[in-house]
Amino acid sequence: MPRRYRTALGAASAAIAIAAGAVVPGVPAVAATPAATSADLTRVIVEYSDADAAAHAVTRAGGTVGKPLSVVDGFVAEVPNNQIAALKAAPGVRGVTVDGKVGLEAATWRADGDANSMFSVVRATGALDVWKKTDSSGRQLGGMGVGVALIDSGVSQVAGLNDSTRIINGPDLSFESQAANLRYVDTFGHGTHMAGLIAGRDPGTNLATVSDPTNFTGMAPLATLISVKVAAADGATDVSQVIAAIDWVVTHRNDTGLNIKVLNLSFGTDSNQDEKLDPLSHAVESAWKKGITVVVSGGNDGTSRSSLSMPAANPYVIAVGAADSKGTDTRSDDVVAEFSSRGNATRSVDLTAPGRSIVGLRDPGSYVDVNYPTGLVPGDTTGRYFRGSGSSQAAAITSGAAALLLQQRPSLTPDQVKKLLTSTADAMPNADALGRGAGELNIKKAFEAPTPTVTQSWAASTGTGTLEASRGTAHVADPTSGVMLTGEKDIMGKAWNGTTWAKAATAGTAWNGGTWNGSAWTGTTLGNGSTGKSWAAVNWSGTNWDGRTWSGRTWSGATWDGRTWSGRTWSGNTWSGRTWSGSYWSSSIWD
Repeated sequence: MPRRYRTALGAASAAIAIAAGAVVPGVPAVAATPAATSADLTRVIVEYSDADAAAHAVTRAGGTVGKPLSVVDGFVAEVPNNQIAALKAAPGVRGVTVDGKVGLEAATWRADGDANSMFSVVRATGALDVWKKTDSSGRQLGGMGVGVALIDSGVSQVAGLNDSTRIINGPDLSFESQAANLRYVDTFGHGTHMAGLIAGRDPGTNLATVSDPTNFTGMAPLATLISVKVAAADGATDVSQVIAAIDWVVTHRNDTGLNIKVLNLSFGTDSNQDEKLDPLSHAVESAWKKGITVVVSGGNDGTSRSSLSMPAANPYVIAVGAADSKGTDTRSDDVVAEFSSRGNATRSVDLTAPGRSIVGLRDPGSYVDVNYPTGLVPGDTTGRYFRGSGSSQAAAITSGAAALLLQQRPSLTPDQVKKLLTSTADAMPNADALGRGAGELNIKKAFEAPTPTVTQSWAASTGTGTLEASRGTAHVADPTSGVMLTGEKDIMGKAWNGTTWAKAATAGTAWNGGTWNGSAWTGTTLGNGSTGKSWAAVNWSGTNWDGRTWSGRTWSGATWDGRTWSGRTWSGNTWSGRTWSGSYWSSSIWD
């Protein structure tokens, strides 16, 4: 039986089976007789600022309180139809949403009727206006010629991402790289969702006249996207794999046909290590100083943690929080999504971008697709789309915007890109100051702004901290032996010398051919195969960290089950652990 590698920390997901009649912990059970028959009741999701007051408001309205939805500070309730409007205005109630499972699936979904579709997002952010322009060479501004590296769970060749001239597979550094049928494939679903938001584009789409809501278009639909796969079918990855991927991007940034100018990392750990010492922080800072604009998700800890995820804590990179459109096309009512990390007065997000209930491309058969069916868009007759929320999505949208700027002005430094995006962001008057950063992304304003003269001068990181502290509480583990990967060694079992590595990372020489930290991780050539351009793979024969070898085994999405590992439980309420920023894939948090 193949070993199953897991991230050992479960982050909250909203894939919750809604069942009426459960009691919300901490909310008094108030006896009440409904004033309406069951035929007149509607199931709703109540989000609260005061749980007690909201529960009392439901019972006073003749309704009943149901199952808690802790990820959104809310609960399910059934209330009389004629009391929904009054409930929305009741003290302690932040919002009331009709449950998406009740009576809504029959309606045909249209992208132009959904404020969180990419059809709407590219308009709200100003990307559509940018596409109508041309660069100094007369080429349409869609990110053409700009390489965006996506370090994630891979990219599947779904419609909109099956253009082999623009979508390139870098090395597969995940555990699945040892299985030819899984190599480069996104068995998880997160990477495909991010890729679509960054650079998806349906064939034949004319960006100058985008008016057909049946077309899918990401923020930079002409950009080159380089997928560097590090995560397996349940999102499992070790921080050493992510660092190796960042180093690979730096080493190969100027390769023919790549021109990597943007790096998207919708990833974060809960490391509390000083960002000047943390190896993951040093890796992104080194990429930044080599001319790569690094965009990272700020995290999805809401107000429960007083710091951003690592490496968003690094002050050089662009840390992005998630904005909530409130389901409207206007931006005047936008707020910071409740799950978006606020950070602290010393380091908070730099700006926000749309990040709640974003409709991206579905990856059929992936872990997310199979396990979170409520992420499917009700009424989508094509079956192509999947909805997700998180600072992951916000980071991806911002990465696409950065690619547009870099086509317009190729000589921009990462510091200048950051300044342009933050100085032109739209104000968010209804959002809390710490969580909104400079405001919400507006690429049209950034496009029209003059090139700033700016150089960031934060204290330089050293990267000499520990690899173990960089992992935080997220570890991959072998449930067969019960051994987690811990301490100062990478997934190959090689000893980690922070001083030696940090020096090479700073110089951009951490990779030597296909070798990183003394082990062969990948091949050295990029070729054209039957599925497009892909980096050569190598066999990790004999690799181990716990005294046993694991390479050469058969990896399959079917092997990821609901068992426990490392003393923690894989349940229906978790999906990947903290390492992938806790994105949510369920209608239970949609407006």
